Amino acid sequence: MFKKRILGVLLAVAMMTTITGCDLFHQKDPDGSINIDTEQGKKDNVDPWNDEDVANKVDEIQAYIDMYYYFETDEAAQEEAIYDGIMDGLGDPYSVYYTEEEFADLMETNSGEYFGVGAVVTQAVDMTISIVRPIPGSPAEEAGLMAEDIIVQVDDMEIVDQELSLVVEKIRGADGTTAYIKVFRPSINDYLEFNVERRLVENVSVYYEMLDKSIGYIQVQQFYDNTAEEFIEAIEDLEKQGAKSLIVDLRDNPGGLLSAVIDMCSYIIDGGTILTTKDKDGNVIEKYDDNNEHELDMPMVVLINGNSASASEIFAGAMQDTDKAELVGTTSFGKGIVQSVIPLSDGTAIKLTIAKYFTPAGNDIHEVGIEPDYEVELPNGMQSAVNVKREEDTQLKEAIKILLGE
Repeated sequence: MFKKRILGVLLAVAMMTTITGCDLFHQKDPDGSINIDTEQGKKDNVDPWNDEDVANKVDEIQAYIDMYYYFETDEAAQEEAIYDGIMDGLGDPYSVYYTEEEFADLMETNSGEYFGVGAVVTQAVDMTISIVRPIPGSPAEEAGLMAEDIIVQVDDMEIVDQELSLVVEKIRGADGTTAYIKVFRPSINDYLEFNVERRLVENVSVYYEMLDKSIGYIQVQQFYDNTAEEFIEAIEDLEKQGAKSLIVDLRDNPGGLLSAVIDMCSYIIDGGTILTTKDKDGNVIEKYDDNNEHELDMPMVVLINGNSASASEIFAGAMQDTDKAELVGTTSFGKGIVQSVIPLSDGTAIKLTIAKYFTPAGNDIHEVGIEPDYEVELPNGMQSAVNVKREEDTQLKEAIKILLGE
């Protein structure tokens, strides 16, 4: 009976895990690893997996399925569904179970390239999944998908409360195959259908240019394993071009690797704590301090909005609390919790919320967000900056005025 295999996995003695800053992308980081004892955190006298009533109920349900269920059963699928159910029962959209294939896809996402349609997506608290932006030059952009499109169907799967990673896995596929994607576009209050070819997509995360008046502009779209390196190279190149001040645009950036944002903050600030994580009992798990002798001595403005989440908020909070930059835009998303991806013994994995993080000043921003120093809305009530024309970008204009002393 598959029940025995379930209990065998649940009774694993210990696991190694990595603290990360986002619900989408993760990376093994020896400096952030912690030990988790499976006995720790059990409630006194409550162990449902050794409860005879639970075992009997599983047997009873399976007996009725074996006796009466009309269609063929897939025992492996039932088993995976039980693992999904255990995580779903936590009521936390960021704590999920990954099959072996899903886990491999998760790690591939962070590696720099993958086969898919090339769209950055995010999941709101109400579980709706929307497009943050199509990657420039990607199949998604070529097909006409746009920022703020809400995904309602992928191939034959209607999107109703599915965890983000499952939808991402469905969108991906073999090179040259086609993904049917149906979206709801709020700007026209209508549904649209797209057939998008899957191709090799590169995770390019940093774009930069010189603006007028010796101001450098860097847009960080997401935090991947190569983002910190690209970010530092962009700053150095802009300085060579004559940049005397800097705008870092984190609008619509849903987050990413904790290690990347720590390296970026460390390049800018001069000493002190960048981030502190604490467990459910208030114990400090990890303090991330500036470990780089470099300091960026340059006036800086960071742009944020309601789609700036997780690692973006870590960066913005560190810049604000250390007085390295002023923030312009609207209040950020408010994801101040830390997930850890824990590989299991059979090649599968779980992602579990294990801590809250706190900015250098000790602020808890979860479900609150970070307030900008200058509250500036985009024109016409727009929530995303992706489709805003440069000449209409009120938030960017305000950042330029601040750096020019106007």
